[in-house]
Amino acid sequence: MSQGGTYKTRRAAGLVVLAAAAVLSGCVQPAAVSPIPQSRPATVPTAVEAEATPQGPSAQSNAMRDYYAKVQSNLLLNDLLRTDGGGSDTPFTTHQLANNFDAIALNDEYTSVGGTYVARTTPSSLHKWAGPVRIGLEFGASIPDAQRATDRATVEALTGRLARATNHSISMSARPNFHVLVLNEDERQVIGPRLEQLIPGIGQAAINSIENMPRSNYCLVVASDPSDNGVYQTAVAIIRGEHPDLMRKSCFHEEIAQGLGLANDTPRARPSIFNDDEEFALLTGHDELLLRILYDPRLYPGMQPEIARPISAQIANELMRDAT
Repeated sequence: MSQGGTYKTRRAAGLVVLAAAAVLSGCVQPAAVSPIPQSRPATVPTAVEAEATPQGPSAQSNAMRDYYAKVQSNLLLNDLLRTDGGGSDTPFTTHQLANNFDAIALNDEYTSVGGTYVARTTPSSLHKWAGPVRIGLEFGASIPDAQRATDRATVEALTGRLARATNHSISMSARPNFHVLVLNEDERQVIGPRLEQLIPGIGQAAINSIENMPRSNYCLVVASDPSDNGVYQTAVAIIRGEHPDLMRKSCFHEEIAQGLGLANDTPRARPSIFNDDEEFALLTGHDELLLRILYDPRLYPGMQPEIARPISAQIANELMRDAT
């Protein structure tokens, strides 16, 4: 789920910040997307829950909930946020698939300059997880039980889909290395200490990006490559608890996939959530093929674009040939 001003990947000192934003039509202002998840025992409060304010959402949080309800309504009125995955109206060729993989997996859209993230598309080495991805879901204390149940079901289904698409070990776990935090405004603005627990050395720039996230950002993901060799070892995704159901679901889909290594967006990708037009809310068949290419063993973490490009093109050709 990303349109117009989507900004996703910012890599500095082994840290990648991935975010999504959307420029909306009509009277609704820009907004954004992101995350990944897992369950925790209901009887054991998370660090997020322990630090949250006991009185529930503030007036600011309630105002944000109203705002994002209008954002979603505006998108749907404009026939966006499709959930059908594409069809006869969205064909794509082998050449297009290969080019889209190049643009999305082998480029960064944002980079760190002087401690600030700026929009600058630059070639990037290939990044992905080498070991199992264990997804964990944490909720701020203000998130209602019904919403938690909805989000757990979404993440459980998505986790299975991603594992099948990548042929990689991706599961929900009580001992996660990919943390998804669902927070309201008040909880997110004081989440810095928890982020430092989850990703030691995360740095103040990344913390500021999360705690000071403008409403034009739906959510974001931080992925850690501590050895600077293309291997992700830890990730934290932040999703706004104020989002209505479809926007939250869209955030889960895009940011989990981004945290797996599909870091960039391109306006050429269709049908895809890795596009700035907000046409699709959920992962498409095209996007699953991108994940299949990324996790093909012929592509290894740290591979430079000029080396990865012909190999990924060959994999795309094989996948499209098998699909016919």
